[in-house]
Amino acid sequence: MKLRERFGVDDRQFRQLTHLMEFALVGMFFVGLERGHTGILVNTAVALAVTQLVPVLERDVGIPMDPALTLWITAAVFLHSLGTVGIPGTDLDSFYRQVWWWDHMTHALSASVVAAAGYATARAVDLHSRDVVLPPRFMFVFILLLTIAFGVFWEVVEFSIAEVAALTGSTSVLTQYGLEDTLLDLVFNTIGAAVVATWGTAYLSGVVGALRERLERRAG
Repeated sequence: MKLRERFGVDDRQFRQLTHLMEFALVGMFFVGLERGHTGILVNTAVALAVTQLVPVLERDVGIPMDPALTLWITAAVFLHSLGTVGIPGTDLDSFYRQVWWWDHMTHALSASVVAAAGYATARAVDLHSRDVVLPPRFMFVFILLLTIAFGVFWEVVEFSIAEVAALTGSTSVLTQYGLEDTLLDLVFNTIGAAVVATWGTAYLSGVVGALRERLERRAG
């Protein structure tokens, strides 16, 4: 049973929540301007770009984006941006620094989006090509390894940006909090990937079908 059926949430409510998060991201961008905070500006700008990528995929590429899937992607970038902004006018100026579990939650959610993209692509190739056979157990391991590899790459990017910022005396747009934090990030990345690898079929069938049709049109 999908979450919308379990909790009685319809597509209209999913779209409303998505639009609310998008408007909030615009507000966060102006908070970054008011504070003169490069990290907030960059993170919210990237988040807004990601939210606009979703309708582009649906309109120009022909990939159906279910309202729940759109909310899922938007929530991932929204919560990451919110973590850098915190609550204006309070001592909670950064959830990443002051809420111990925030970083782990956003890593798990972001990793689940990466895992979903990997699952949909691999599954579409599996259905399209007779020469490619990806058994369910292999698919599960593949999604985990793909997400872990991306997570390691992301940690290297975070470390590199922080080091460059330290050398140049500028503000880092991404922050690492030590080796223990990095390892925990990878653990929560794996949790997010495991969720997608287990229940991906229920939420990504439309995307998989569209990708398969696109591959068949190119092949034909």
